[in-house]
Amino acid sequence: MTAAIPVFKPVSQMQLSPGSTVTIPDVSWEEFESILQELGEKRTTRIAYSQSNLEIMAPLSEHEIPKDLISDIVKILLKAKNIRYQPFGSTTFKKQGLAGVEPDACFYIQNYQRMIGRRRLEPNDPPPDLAIETDVTSKTTLDAYEAIAVPELWVYDSGSLSIYLLKDGKYIKSDTSPNFQDIAITQIIPAAVERSWQVGSFQALQELEAMI
Repeated sequence: MTAAIPVFKPVSQMQLSPGSTVTIPDVSWEEFESILQELGEKRTTRIAYSQSNLEIMAPLSEHEIPKDLISDIVKILLKAKNIRYQPFGSTTFKKQGLAGVEPDACFYIQNYQRMIGRRRLEPNDPPPDLAIETDVTSKTTLDAYEAIAVPELWVYDSGSLSIYLLKDGKYIKSDTSPNFQDIAITQIIPAAVERSWQVGSFQALQELEAMI
């Protein structure tokens, strides 16, 4: 009887079709760090790691327009309210030994001064004040954001926006954003995204600016 010989190939050789997700269970923190290094920074896939589960996701191409649009809307709203901020894009945020996640976009608002001039995250840096996901978010992803303690998370999926606020270490859904209490975020963002499909992002943003 011939014994089966296990075959090991680098994670970087996996080819994921857009919109697909691969979950790898029982991944140690050291293995997660090694996989991150192997995947490198110049990649189209995104990762989420929590409770020893690693998810590698290949976003759909149509998620790029909402991602950029929502990020631009946040900047417009912050500027309109004269609130200073520091954007950090899709930086990889980690909680040593526990979790790692890459938002589609994120912003330092309350902690913006601390992050000015920062080219790379340092171990004692705070999490972003606002993170944005514009694709289907799994439990692993939400658990990772909770572990990293991101105070506010927006999830845009299938034409609707959900706001999650961290309370006692767990996310609760909210109808309003603490950063934009007087703005109906869950209404204007889906409307602006839908409008962008009709007239383009530039005009959709112009119309939004005129409205506010």
